[in-house]
Amino acid sequence: MKLIIGNKNYSSWSLRGWLMLKAFDIPFEEISLTLFSDHFYTVLKDYTPVEKVPVLVDGELSVWDSLAICEYINEQYLDGKGWPKEVQARAIARAMVSEMHSGFTALRNEMPMNCRARRSVLLSEAAKTDIARIDRLWAECLSNYAGSNAWLFDEFGIVDVFFAPIALRFKTYGIQLSTESAAYQEHLLAHPAMALWLMDALKETDVVQEDEAGEELGTLN
Repeated sequence: MKLIIGNKNYSSWSLRGWLMLKAFDIPFEEISLTLFSDHFYTVLKDYTPVEKVPVLVDGELSVWDSLAICEYINEQYLDGKGWPKEVQARAIARAMVSEMHSGFTALRNEMPMNCRARRSVLLSEAAKTDIARIDRLWAECLSNYAGSNAWLFDEFGIVDVFFAPIALRFKTYGIQLSTESAAYQEHLLAHPAMALWLMDALKETDVVQEDEAGEELGTLN
């Protein structure tokens, strides 16, 4: 398989497809493109009608959209392990992923993913509401479904994949969370695949100005 992604420093959607493969040790070839470059669009037009990343290429099949990619990997390569086994937990996990996939617009717009930076932003009330909602979701899952493995639904899965870029955003912008959610954030960031993504992101030098939100406080080294 091949996975076409954008800059690791900025591309939150790319992280989701990449993490789904890497965390479950599924072999794939990584094709990294510089976001919004001419080469970016030239390559993508051969694989996806929307010219966005990520794109999974498996034989003659091209799958675009990060959720569709996760579902395909789950069905074809994981025998359903990407979702919780129990029906109620699985329904809640799917609802959370769908909410993350289509919602939290203010947070996305005001806190773009920027892995190597430490920045300060003046958040709107809508963005603060988004943050509080995610904090509450994490805390409730950890209370109701997490086991000894400390993932939202005990075992690492699609729901953790979808919240991974949020954990990075909260780190970048110094967002204060409840004790339970902060512990989960650090647990997620400590995943070996996440550490590898961050290491690669720190090596990049491209700058996407529209994703350099707020005031710079420093960078990771």
